[in-house]
Amino acid sequence: MNQNRIWTKDELIIAFNLYCKTPFTKINASNKGVAELAVEIGRSPSAVALKLANFARLDPALQKRNISGMSHGSKMETDIWQEFNNNWEELAYQSEQILAKYKEEPLEKSTGIYISDLPKEGKERETLVKTRVNQSFFRQMILASYVGSCCITGIAIPELLVASHIVPWAIDEKNRVNPCNGLCLNALHDKAFDAGLMTITPDFRVKLSRRIAVADAATQQLLMPFEGHSIRLPQRFTPGREFIEYHNRRLFLDR
Repeated sequence: MNQNRIWTKDELIIAFNLYCKTPFTKINASNKGVAELAVEIGRSPSAVALKLANFARLDPALQKRNISGMSHGSKMETDIWQEFNNNWEELAYQSEQILAKYKEEPLEKSTGIYISDLPKEGKERETLVKTRVNQSFFRQMILASYVGSCCITGIAIPELLVASHIVPWAIDEKNRVNPCNGLCLNALHDKAFDAGLMTITPDFRVKLSRRIAVADAATQQLLMPFEGHSIRLPQRFTPGREFIEYHNRRLFLDR
């Protein structure tokens, strides 16, 4: 195992893939995901953890909290960061394809997506596979950013959590996989958000539709206590103001 060899672009792409899926506070050599990737690419867990820390230095959300990660890194790391941020849709999928190749596994097995209901072949199958791969990547990335808990209630049971799009998947194709277009919500608040019965203000506070104030007692009991409360911001990939303002302006039913 030659630890001094230069990192290839493919190795950096899947390292960034792991960076996106790993809570910042869990980036270390003993992390299971770090150890597994180290085996796949023939490097030490310490080397992989260091590379993830290098990516952290480029993260604007961490910089705002005066958390800089490692102080030095390569130009190629910066290039990878920019490539993802310029085209999350394609780079997320590409990174999963590269990772599957390193694992020597079919893409569906590597990513854990369900494909039994898909057509056996053809363009439709390819499109649906890509969609499911990217949806899985987006979910893992959002849950990691919010450290596996709802940003409103703190609920931390994975089965009850949704990687919710601020601007819906069907409306903004370019930002379908952009983590700054995501919130980690529990299933109830996700439904309320999607239905326009709740929004998040630009200063990251919960705002409820007036319809909730005249709803049944059970609905009020579940939603009203959070009116005006600040959401828990993610460790990285802070929700984009442009996405929040779109939801406020176009999707929120404030009547």
